[in-house]
Amino acid sequence: MTTFDEREQAFEAKFAHDEEMRFKVEARCNKLLGLWAAEKLGKSGDEAEAYAKTVVIADFEEAGHEDVVRKVSGDLGSLSSDDEVRAKLAELLPEAKAQVMTETE
Repeated sequence: MTTFDEREQAFEAKFAHDEEMRFKVEARCNKLLGLWAAEKLGKSGDEAEAYAKTVVIADFEEAGHEDVVRKVSGDLGSLSSDDEVRAKLAELLPEAKAQVMTETE
């Protein structure tokens, strides 16, 4: 195997790892957003966890976070605006990243 082939394989492995980590961070962020929304809706315990899972699943509808914002904002109704949901999502992203990085160490 040539050096070029080895570098190409290393690059592909890093890319795959980075994509996996990005997916995990986004899923964790969506779960945290779901738990935040569940609390606003008066849910707790297993009911809150179940709601958070529906938020994670909602992210598979389309690329980007707008599907999640639309779901959570629609569920919250007058309890929150789209902009507040987006702001909370941005606020939770570093926390989600820290949690995922801690788990993979």
